[in-house]
Amino acid sequence: MHVDDAITSRKSVRRFLPTPVPRAVVHHILGVAARAPSGHNVQPWRAHVVAGAARAALCAEILQAARDEPDAHVPEYGYYPETWVEPYIGRRRKTGFGLYAALGIARDDIAARERQMLRNYVLFDAPVGIFVTMDRRLNTGSYMDTGMFLQNILVAARGQGLATCAQAAFAWFHGIVRRHLPLTEHELLVCAVALGHEDPAAPENAFATEREPVEAFTTFHGFDRG
Repeated sequence: MHVDDAITSRKSVRRFLPTPVPRAVVHHILGVAARAPSGHNVQPWRAHVVAGAARAALCAEILQAARDEPDAHVPEYGYYPETWVEPYIGRRRKTGFGLYAALGIARDDIAARERQMLRNYVLFDAPVGIFVTMDRRLNTGSYMDTGMFLQNILVAARGQGLATCAQAAFAWFHGIVRRHLPLTEHELLVCAVALGHEDPAAPENAFATEREPVEAFTTFHGFDRG
């Protein structure tokens, strides 16, 4: 797959087939992803990969916590702003409304929306979960480095014909993750990545978010026209 095709065909898949992904394939994807740039080559990321019984046990405990005590868990970093402004809040709402519309969930159907939200914590049925951490002793630049590592995972997975969903939702449950995975005290849970084969029949996977045209976010300086 050409790298352009891998990037442009990447999307957040929210229902996966049960088809297993071999450990060797995951190993290959992570090896490719590790070529991400990082300041002074510090490589701040770590990956904890779960499948099978380990995945099931971790997801079961987080799912129960998300159902029973959602307000008792907070992430160790701020992902979203405390106050939303345009154009970001408009994009966020459009994404949410579009996903629920694809699923046939009415805007006032709180129970159905809650059920869909909880599917995050079973990795949308993906057979593999990659929990990505970074060293909390580092600084903002290492978040950028880890983000490039994450993007490489998503693109490398497309190169293997696989699908992904990057899920910051797991950051809220870092305490439970620590009970299942050997995170050191210095590791900060950034997110999880669901990895597997897309279910092409799932209506939620037909939903695709929009992107602004280049002209909307770019200014060019010093170029001749063309």
